[in-house]
Amino acid sequence: MGDNPGTPVRRRADAQRNRDKLVAAASAVIAEAGTGASLEEIARRAGVGSATLHRHFPNRADLLAAVLRDRVRTLCARADDLATAAQAGAALVTWLRDVVAHAATARGLGPALTGYDSDPEFSPHAMIREAARQLLARAHQEGSIDLGVTVDEVLHLANGISLATESLPDPARRADRLVALVAGGLLRRATDKRLVARSGQVTRSGL
Repeated sequence: MGDNPGTPVRRRADAQRNRDKLVAAASAVIAEAGTGASLEEIARRAGVGSATLHRHFPNRADLLAAVLRDRVRTLCARADDLATAAQAGAALVTWLRDVVAHAATARGLGPALTGYDSDPEFSPHAMIREAARQLLARAHQEGSIDLGVTVDEVLHLANGISLATESLPDPARRADRLVALVAGGLLRRATDKRLVARSGQVTRSGL
C-alpha cells in the first residue's frame, strides 16, 4: 500500500525531488546565463514556484553552492567509474574532458562563492585533485603516461584550457578539442619512450 500524500515520508520524498529538480535546473540555467541568472527562470524550469525555491535555498549563494557540490560529486563519481576502465591513460583523458566541460559551463560558480562556507568539510579542489591523482596513478602503472607527469601538471593543463576558451563561442567544444590535442602528446610521450628503449635493445642485440 503506497504512502498517503500527507504522510511525513511522502512529504520528504516530494521535497527531495523538488530540491533535485531545482539544482538540475539551476545548473542548466547557469550554464547559459551565468551565476546572476534569474531565480524565477530557474524555478520555472524546475516546474516549481518561487516560494518552493526560496524554501529550499533562502539565498542565491545557497543555491549556487548546491550546484557546485552536485557538479563536483558527479565528476568524482565519474572518476570512480573510470578507475576500472581497461585503458587507464584513455580513462584519464576522458575524465579531463569531463572536467573542462564542467568548467566551460560553470560560468563563474567558484568566484561567486568566494567567502561562502556553508559546509567546511566540502573541499572541491581537494576532491578533484584526489580523483585526478587516482586516475593518473593507474596511467603511470599502466605505462601510458610518463612517470614524470604530476597531478598538479594535469590539473594545470585542464585549468589553462578552461581559461583559454571560457570567453570563446562554444567554449565546451573548443575546450574538448584542446584536451584531445594535448592528450595526444601526453599519451604518446610514454609510448614513444618505450619504443625508443625497445629499438635500442634491438640494435644492441643485433650488434
